[in-house]
Amino acid sequence: MSESAPMFDLTPTEEEFMTREVMRRFAAEEMAPKARAADEAASLPDDFLQKTVELGLNFMPVPEALGGVGAGHQPISNTLTIEDLAQGDMSMALAVLAPLAVINTVMKWGSSAQQARVADTLLLDQFAPAAISLLEPGLSCDPANLSATAQQQPDGSWHLSGKKSLLPFGPDAQLLLVFAKAVSMAGESLGTRGFLLAPSLAGCSFTREQYMGLRPLPLYAGNFSDVILPADAVLRDDFDLEQFLSLSRIATAALAVGTCQSVLDYVKDYVNERVAFGEPISHRQSVAFIVADMATELEGLRLMVYRAASQAEQGLDCSRMAYLAHRQAVKVGMKIGTDGVQLLGGHGFTREHPVELWYRNLRALAILTGLVVA
Repeated sequence: MSESAPMFDLTPTEEEFMTREVMRRFAAEEMAPKARAADEAASLPDDFLQKTVELGLNFMPVPEALGGVGAGHQPISNTLTIEDLAQGDMSMALAVLAPLAVINTVMKWGSSAQQARVADTLLLDQFAPAAISLLEPGLSCDPANLSATAQQQPDGSWHLSGKKSLLPFGPDAQLLLVFAKAVSMAGESLGTRGFLLAPSLAGCSFTREQYMGLRPLPLYAGNFSDVILPADAVLRDDFDLEQFLSLSRIATAALAVGTCQSVLDYVKDYVNERVAFGEPISHRQSVAFIVADMATELEGLRLMVYRAASQAEQGLDCSRMAYLAHRQAVKVGMKIGTDGVQLLGGHGFTREHPVELWYRNLRALAILTGLVVA
């Protein structure tokens, strides 16, 4: 009987393995050691974003004709990269990945002119900030029924109005991809569409926001008041909102996997080194079982995320698995963050240890849709 490839193999390809080595080393050397200081200062390290240019992430999905590597859309590689960077720090990872989200989306659903504009603007030797703006202020945000609107005009242009929240970089971005409800000249809804624009346009204003987590990431509230956009600012008619949301859910779940791995690694060392009543606290079953549950839940989440990414890469319908992975990421991420704080006892409540930082960042998982895209 001839040998055949295993039916279920999670072994990374040689290229993925090499990429993971680079990402993990960068996360360990340039992100994790600076995370606490960045959180305290509520700003990214001065030289951090420029160092990320060397990773070449923005160049990967862009065709060679536009100055990129030409690797195309690779949801699995993107997911692994997101996981590895998040293990260094979620806030810094989001800052690195925000421009890549714009690039991935425009390369998939943008016109030739939009793709060329993105490549010319973001594929530089200097870090060029860019971001997607999907979320809106309020108790909930339904991407299929946004409050922001883009009204088509008789000359083909669009007038964009609405408010946005959780917008990385804000006025400092070179490009924004803003999502709104498109309305035809006849007043008919054309569904949710993305519009590529520069934040310097008249009618765009931004206010810096502060949150309990993701403190180093520059997040803004955006106000778009009758912003005039050219006819070619909108993504192509074949834009698939559900597929876009699925890719974003996979990416957000990957952020959870990386951050939760940091929590697990830290508490394993802590409970083995922390001595109480003459022995490490890991010798107590109540402690050991919590750590075992954390590891089990994390591994289950990781497999769900990988399965969703694999479906996306094969061109299959990944919406169900992406939704389940994201839902599980929010649930498991919160539990692992809470258990990490709990295992440190009173120390978990102090800023001496990073578990409280990870806990605060993990609280954001439910509201990050659209910021990252696998």
